[in-house]
Amino acid sequence: MAVVVLAIWGIGLVQFADALPDEVADTTTKTDAIVVLTGGSGRLEEGLDLLARDLGAQLFVSGVYHGVDVERLIQISKREPEGLEPRIGIGNAINTVGNASETKAWMDKRGFKSLRLVTGSYHMPRSLAEFHFFMPEVTVIPNPVFPEHVKQKYWWAWPGTASLIVSEYNKWLFARGRHWISRLFVPGARSGT
Repeated sequence: MAVVVLAIWGIGLVQFADALPDEVADTTTKTDAIVVLTGGSGRLEEGLDLLARDLGAQLFVSGVYHGVDVERLIQISKREPEGLEPRIGIGNAINTVGNASETKAWMDKRGFKSLRLVTGSYHMPRSLAEFHFFMPEVTVIPNPVFPEHVKQKYWWAWPGTASLIVSEYNKWLFARGRHWISRLFVPGARSGT
């Protein structure tokens, strides 16, 4: 039995890794918001670039350390503010569930119905699962970034990347299971995918 479970898990892992995005599929659709999940290289810079290109009305950066404000974020990015500062909001979530929860509250407060989600390509499946669960009514456009240290093409040959993808796959499975149980046993649970 354990061999069967391990085989199913392994097949799922390969499918998960193969399905990771390797490009930004939609580079032109404008959304109400751009949401950046902190925790990896290139994310904030991509979010600021998308905002400067007016692909979203506002930028929400989720997962910022307590005590860091918008002005400091812009300094960290080594970017000229170019009038962007008033269009940026921040949240202090400590994990992906928190990212989705605080983004929902921020979106609801503004009446926003669409967002462009910026996070690492390897983190996108779990992020999308959480965001769809918390906000099934919101249109989410994935905008992955591709950190140089994550070698997606031959992920199994790079121990650091392999470990990262295995970890993300397990977390994604756990999230999907949690969502399924919530919908099954909790009256009024969200109906997102």
